[in-house]
Amino acid sequence: MNAATLFVRCLEAEGVDHIFGIPGEENLAFLEALRTSSIRLVLTRHEQAAGFMAATYGRLTGRPGVCLSTLGPGATNLVTAVAYARLGGMPLIVITGQKPIKHSKQGRFQILDVVRMMEPITKSTRQVASGSAIPSLVREAFRLAAKEKPGPVHIELPEDIAAEEVATTPHTPSLVRPAQADPELVGEAARRIRKAKRPLLLMAAGANRHDVCGHLRRFIDTTGMFFFSTQMGKGAVDQRHPRSLGTAALSDHDYLHCAIERADCIVNVGHDVVEKPPFFMHRDDGRTVIHVNVFPAQVDDVYFPQLEVVGDIGESLQLMADIVGRCPGADDDYLRRIKEHIDAHVYATGLTNSFPPTPQSIVSEVREAMPENGVLALDNGMYKLWFARNYRAYAPNTLLLDNALATMGAGLPSALAVALLRPGTPVAALCGDGGFMMNSQELETAVRLGVDLTVMVLRDDGYGMIKWKQAGMELPVHGLDFGNPDFVRYAESYGATGHRVSAPDGLRQTLRRCLATPGVHLIEVPVDYSENEKVFIEELRSKTCLL
Repeated sequence: MNAATLFVRCLEAEGVDHIFGIPGEENLAFLEALRTSSIRLVLTRHEQAAGFMAATYGRLTGRPGVCLSTLGPGATNLVTAVAYARLGGMPLIVITGQKPIKHSKQGRFQILDVVRMMEPITKSTRQVASGSAIPSLVREAFRLAAKEKPGPVHIELPEDIAAEEVATTPHTPSLVRPAQADPELVGEAARRIRKAKRPLLLMAAGANRHDVCGHLRRFIDTTGMFFFSTQMGKGAVDQRHPRSLGTAALSDHDYLHCAIERADCIVNVGHDVVEKPPFFMHRDDGRTVIHVNVFPAQVDDVYFPQLEVVGDIGESLQLMADIVGRCPGADDDYLRRIKEHIDAHVYATGLTNSFPPTPQSIVSEVREAMPENGVLALDNGMYKLWFARNYRAYAPNTLLLDNALATMGAGLPSALAVALLRPGTPVAALCGDGGFMMNSQELETAVRLGVDLTVMVLRDDGYGMIKWKQAGMELPVHGLDFGNPDFVRYAESYGATGHRVSAPDGLRQTLRRCLATPGVHLIEVPVDYSENEKVFIEELRSKTCLL
């Protein structure tokens, strides 16, 4: 067999069932090997979307997703998605083609040093120089991609190497589990928690995994600790839990930060400083911060934990819960009152009769329409902040957002990956008009694949987040407005069904109808962002923390 066939067999041995991407002429031997394999090629309309889909596959399954492109421009189009997986901790294998490396008749046409280009944004990047090396390269790539902290690994397969005849077989994947944390440090963490008067538990991105979430729930129920999450930790434990204080969507000054400011011990589970800080540490704030993760803390100016419990997260939580029991010194009264304020000011229904709807109203309508097992994938924009703060997530990975690279254009491809991998699950994407148009062509991919998917496009004809920042700096609005197509007709041109919200309660009704109707749907939703300054600046500036 040739090396391309060996490569595909190695992918099969790793359990790969989907590859997302766009092949080129340099990938044709690889493409032919895929044709007779058990792996499904998901052809996208842009390599960036393929990368986002593969990264989301990794995020949902814990196994590396795989994406494919040709050389040169195909590879450069993957860069944003690779960085998305790198910062977001999503296991990803990136395969790119290349011209022949032994004899080439095309000079330097389309040739870039893709291996070096990928170095800063991957865990490893290698060119295949010999077909017989493929089994080792692929096995190591999958091991590295899944190893904590998960991330992307790149392999370049040149055209002439792919055609080489080889006589070797794939490696058998090995089983690895994280090491157990130092028992002395686990005991010390438990001692500090037992001593605390106002302990808090923080759940971050590394906690939002199925092998951790059950341990988190047991830890909370055993100790009685109040908890909150970062944006990417939302849903690790049901946010309707009586001890939930919500999400740190802002870094300071929100109602939740009244609890954080008075906490004397914060247990950070799965936190990584690549995510926007949920709170700022200060050298003289007098509280203990305990870092619980598979890897050590990366210290910076606002995160320098005094104690690190490094090892298998679920096992560490179980051991600490057994030692702590019910927090004996905790003073719950203050945190209960803070929770009442959060429920009243953040989670109170935002439904109004105003039109266009405010972000709070949109959050409320979407939450009421989405089933408990429904998955909502967000793009990036002003609305993401509102959903991160005001939307209750009921289960792990039911609100997918990116608070690491925070790139626009990822919402639709991410939702499409969920719809493809979890048929029968209600799935919706929520995008701003700016982010949606960056990968809107993937509507055709969704229609062609025959998935059930609803896409909500919030229309304000401009880059709303940057407008808000511009206004906050007391600068005149400049350079941030644009035009849009008729989104209903745009969706219909791809074979999807278009809808337009034109009444205060229209979104809830339309979304429910779309989620219950097979096929691809797009809902155009006007949005009024005039509440941004009122809530996030004026209201929070005037709030008073309870004494």
